[in-house]
Amino acid sequence: MGIQRLEKKIIDRDRAAEIGKESRDAGKILVFTNGCFDLVHPGHIDLLIKARLLGDSLMVGLNTDASVKRFKGESRPIVDEASRALVIAALEVVDWVVLFDEDTPVELITAVLPKILVKGGDYTPETVIGRDIVEANDGRVEIIPFAMDFSTSSIIEKLTEDLD
Repeated sequence: MGIQRLEKKIIDRDRAAEIGKESRDAGKILVFTNGCFDLVHPGHIDLLIKARLLGDSLMVGLNTDASVKRFKGESRPIVDEASRALVIAALEVVDWVVLFDEDTPVELITAVLPKILVKGGDYTPETVIGRDIVEANDGRVEIIPFAMDFSTSSIIEKLTEDLD
């Protein structure tokens, strides 16, 4: 599988919306999750595998560099958006990756209307952005508990401690 094949898994918002509609029309379960995925670690992999097992396909919304900076601070992301998208697209369990530049994925979720919206164990159903949209369209939210104690922030913290 060459890089070109992976790049085909990285789609724009219009194509993401088409895939959402095609999935609904075909009675397929499209699972959606989102995040920065900066310094991908085993916790991310666990979440993505478990998310994919919930449906027929998995779409990952990925914050752009500008969005990550607004959310995480000026020192982030560590890895640029094109590289992060390519890494996520390389994962067998991920069918599509779509970048979003807004502070939250609500506009993307509204466009895609997935059947299942997945977030990790640091969320509750009440705090999941887009929950109301997904549930209003006969979908549901799934919270996947953390099975591993990893976070990009803790990895960065450890690296910077080691430099001191």
